[in-house]
Amino acid sequence: MKTHFFSLFFIFILILAGCAPTAATQPAPSASLTVMTHDSFAVSEDVIAEFEKEHNVSVKFIKSGDTGDALNRAILSKEAPLADVFYGVDNTFLSRALEADIFEQYDSPQLENIPSEFQLDAKNRALPVDYGDVCLNYDRAYFAEKGLTVPQSLEDLTKAEYKGLLVVENPAVSSPGLAFLLATIAHFGEDNYLDYWAQLRQNGVVVVNDWQTAYYTNFSGSSGKGAQPLVVSYNSSPAAEVYFASEKLDESPTGSITASGTCFRQIEFVGILKGTSQRSLAEKFIDYMLDVRFQEDIPLQMFVYPVNKNARLPEVFIKHSPPAENPSSLPADEIAAKRDSWIDAWDKTVLK
Repeated sequence: MKTHFFSLFFIFILILAGCAPTAATQPAPSASLTVMTHDSFAVSEDVIAEFEKEHNVSVKFIKSGDTGDALNRAILSKEAPLADVFYGVDNTFLSRALEADIFEQYDSPQLENIPSEFQLDAKNRALPVDYGDVCLNYDRAYFAEKGLTVPQSLEDLTKAEYKGLLVVENPAVSSPGLAFLLATIAHFGEDNYLDYWAQLRQNGVVVVNDWQTAYYTNFSGSSGKGAQPLVVSYNSSPAAEVYFASEKLDESPTGSITASGTCFRQIEFVGILKGTSQRSLAEKFIDYMLDVRFQEDIPLQMFVYPVNKNARLPEVFIKHSPPAENPSSLPADEIAAKRDSWIDAWDKTVLK
């Protein structure tokens, strides 16, 4: 009798087990959402997985080159959009995106947690996600060994003791190079910035095409073999040096010069592309990007800063890369209107 009872019980358990859902039998996502980004976009897999699970959606990312290339692709395909959401246009390209009319307005409830200084589009077509400060970085060991004071202003860079010590990126092809050019325009004014660059040229400034070459070949602070102990990079670079170091470091081998007017703040935005058939999901994804969970993932993925005031910075940022206190900025519409002429004038002054 007892044996018969346990046999029936065992059969019952097997039936229940057969009916229980497993990972293989979970329903497939009921929808998909496509997000176009620049090539530097990164996010933790588990962060995206949480969104996908909550909304029963599959999220696909299309990386489309640097910021300018990605924006060009979005504009050229606006009659038949390739994605539902576009992330990565920054304040140097913002006016161009708005003039092309590629975004739909969306007043995300998360905007109440984002300081107004980051909200550059009054119509909320482009919503701020993160920001970064392009600053001068320096090699601590070089300046200590030479007994040389670290420059604390843009003007200092024209002094004889810093001759040949600075490498910058070409603003015509490099985002940080353009940001540094804009910092000099904001600081010296449109009538005087070329005089400043003429002085830098006379003082031996080195120009390369991209950040990778500047930072990993020319800059002595990263490779230890470069000839320049000063480079245009990001305020977060010292934190990255510590975070990716093969051995634990108490101090970064590099530092950032964050004195007033020496940095330029880049803000990156996200928007819903016109023509999307997934408006509701696009709104939910933007809300998610602006909420704390996603925002706190940003620093150690893309080494930029979150805009949500409730998001906490990781300790390595707090210790080694606090945000610049008084970075330079310029109106997005002025940048859009004058960017090409500024670059052309720079090219004739510095390279020809």
